[in-house]
Amino acid sequence: MKSTASLFRALLAVSMLAGCSSYRPAPAAFHKMLDQPYRLGAGDRVRVTVFEQDGLTNTYNVDQSGYVSLPLVGAVPARGHTAQQLEGAIADKLRQGYLRDPDVSVEIDRYRPIFVMGEVGAAGQYSYVPGLTVQKAVAIAGGFTPRANQESVDITRDINGKVITGRVVTSDPLLPGDTVYVRERLF
Repeated sequence: MKSTASLFRALLAVSMLAGCSSYRPAPAAFHKMLDQPYRLGAGDRVRVTVFEQDGLTNTYNVDQSGYVSLPLVGAVPARGHTAQQLEGAIADKLRQGYLRDPDVSVEIDRYRPIFVMGEVGAAGQYSYVPGLTVQKAVAIAGGFTPRANQESVDITRDINGKVITGRVVTSDPLLPGDTVYVRERLF
């Protein structure tokens, strides 16, 4: 009877320790996204330059429906496209009766924001800058609270139109539009 109770306590302790090991690798798609070219989405702002056309050269926002609205040509689909693909789409629209051989350049002026919530000093929406990691985002959001789990966080990311949540370490890079959730530690 005494050995059964000891065995039960040992199993309970092992299961509790297994629950404390909170790091589960994120899905493989999380890391594959880092090696792919950046795809535009709602909330991004692009700088469109049309050579020798000052009236068309400007900064434009990608709207909620994923389009960029330019003078003359109207709405051009941008969501899910790279900057180079958007250049081609704008040039194609301009060739349809407006310019003979348009030279279009598109660069990202501002990325869509990231969101940091949970056990941080000041949860909220923050600007994304290239090279941003989880640790840097937490620092921008006022740092960890005393109760925060500082080893890993949950990230919610839109991957090819599917919203996926995965657990990553704090040194992992972020992408525009990510939501970072800092959990409370158990002990």
